[in-house]
Amino acid sequence: MFIVALVTSPYALAADALSPEVRRLQTTWETIKFGVPEGDDQTNQMNALGQDADAVAAKFPEMPEALIWDGIITSERASMASSFSALGLAKRARDLLERAYTIDPARLDAGATTSLGVLYYRVPGFPIGFGDKAKARQLLEEAVRRAPNGLDAWYFYGDFLYSQNERQKAAAVFQQALKIPQRPDRPLWEKNRRLMIEELLAKIEAGK
Repeated sequence: MFIVALVTSPYALAADALSPEVRRLQTTWETIKFGVPEGDDQTNQMNALGQDADAVAAKFPEMPEALIWDGIITSERASMASSFSALGLAKRARDLLERAYTIDPARLDAGATTSLGVLYYRVPGFPIGFGDKAKARQLLEEAVRRAPNGLDAWYFYGDFLYSQNERQKAAAVFQQALKIPQRPDRPLWEKNRRLMIEELLAKIEAGK
């Protein structure tokens, strides 16, 4: 089964520092991701948001925030798509995120760096896809260095370690993530991301 991302996120640039167009993408993504039950309605809403994100990225081709959010939403669409179309969406997300990374790998709490790392460990490797665990590890380690208070950078680094059966190291990373100060401007994302971290910590403690 082809599972991409759910790449991510919400990166820590203050909401009022984002352009109105990018802020709209961010808040709509949060609402669909965490407020709409999984199923056709959620998929349709995310696909519609993807068209909006494509238009914003086309309008601001040199703005890393616009590219990052288009990449995140495109990755999300890939995770919801059929096997037939998922890889195409994942490749498009990778291209968008690589452009953002080239401009500024630290922008939005290392948003492009984190999201590329997620793609590289969730997309299947050769000959099916472009996944590469070694490259994913390198990018996620870079992400937490660039964004020491980036909740998503730490969450996805821990999730990667968990997926590689490095449970003790993953637990330490998750515990570090929970120490990061909370962001009052993004309560929906903040609450759900921390719940996901606590669920994984509980699994590790239960030996799962």
